[in-house]
Amino acid sequence: MTTPAERAGRGKHARRRVPRSAQAGWLPPVDRPDPVAVLERQGRDRLPELLPIRYGRMTASPFAFLRGAAAVMAADLASQPHTGLTVQLCGDAHLLNFGVYASPERALLFDLNDFDETFPGPFEWDVKRLAASVAVAARENGHPEPRVHRAALETVAAYRIAIRRLSRLGELAVWHERIDAERLLPLLRSARRRAQAGASLTRARRRTSLQALGKLTEVVDGRPRIVRDPPLLEPAGVSDSAALRKIFCDYRSTLAEERRVLLDRYRFVDVARKVVGVGSVGTRCFIVLLAGRDTDDPLFLQIKEARASVLEEHLPNGPYAHPGHRVVAGQRLLQAAGDVFLGWMTGPQGRAFYWRQLRDTKGSADIAGMSPADLLAYAQLCGTALARAHARSGDRFAIAGYLGGADTFERAVADFALAYADRTAADHATLGRAVAAGVVTAAPGV
Repeated sequence: MTTPAERAGRGKHARRRVPRSAQAGWLPPVDRPDPVAVLERQGRDRLPELLPIRYGRMTASPFAFLRGAAAVMAADLASQPHTGLTVQLCGDAHLLNFGVYASPERALLFDLNDFDETFPGPFEWDVKRLAASVAVAARENGHPEPRVHRAALETVAAYRIAIRRLSRLGELAVWHERIDAERLLPLLRSARRRAQAGASLTRARRRTSLQALGKLTEVVDGRPRIVRDPPLLEPAGVSDSAALRKIFCDYRSTLAEERRVLLDRYRFVDVARKVVGVGSVGTRCFIVLLAGRDTDDPLFLQIKEARASVLEEHLPNGPYAHPGHRVVAGQRLLQAAGDVFLGWMTGPQGRAFYWRQLRDTKGSADIAGMSPADLLAYAQLCGTALARAHARSGDRFAIAGYLGGADTFERAVADFALAYADRTAADHATLGRAVAAGVVTAAPGV
């Protein structure tokens, strides 16, 4: 068994292959795929009637484009040399894929909250996507360019500092590391922002299945039914409903034994198709209403299609053949505390799905309009959370050895982030031109 010093040496050795300063900047290769073509290829096996919603949401702003273009950025990152220091990547670590949620013990935590693209890969890919998202968000908020650069730099610095701190801790201490959501409040400079954040945490605590019951259902013939809100929320077809009821047992088998006992105390009430997110629009997604003791004891589960990660074509094979298993295993590895109903199965037409709670005291930050100081503080917390996830899933000693004690890495990645923010703005404009030319159809405002 190698020592921590030897593992740190492996990280320092990786600097010979990819110097930290080489992480700076980004120039598109001459054979870079057209970003719209990448998105269209992604959409070939999605529900065609929903794709205009996806494009409409992505045309809203460069940040919205970045959210939906994980496949585009994955190809761009793969065009560069990488360290080979592997972690379980989130795969889509932008600012809005962090947020608060409740642990099984009902503590409110801050952490990564989206794992559709999770896959083993070089740690810096997540760091670069996060830093780029910070730069894009800061520009959209009208921050001066020096503050944009500083926000990206300090995000990466927070990651480096956290990884180096965690490399000095024991294994159990790292595994049980978590970030209490209340840490958000003192980071915010203005009293108004602190009040808004406090209100957001209060709303998050109320975002439960019981709260969703009043918002997402109506009483029909004395029984609760999920409301219609086309095209975003529609009743599932007869065949889909029957298939989902049938495969419920397959999902159940992927839960721990004690959680199967808990799930068995609920009965199936209704199911509907739901449109979610930006990048996920067009994939098959359903919500299921279950009832426990009575109809006032609801549980909403989300059933989301799991597809190949956007990272898979650029990296060696991962350990999981089933895409739903990949998502569930990645989430369990990366998050400090997991959803007790997280599971997976194969659904209609052999498609892979994973199940999770639709609302479990969840919430995310409103980054639009954040001041430079508040965005910087929030982005630093995201960098710290990302480091905690990587320390659980990868070799924190090697990563700390690569990063070192100087600021070389964060300066390089900050330069990359600004260059990639330029590229994101250009790609967003390319999509806008494709919509105007009728190459793709966008449904704005849905």
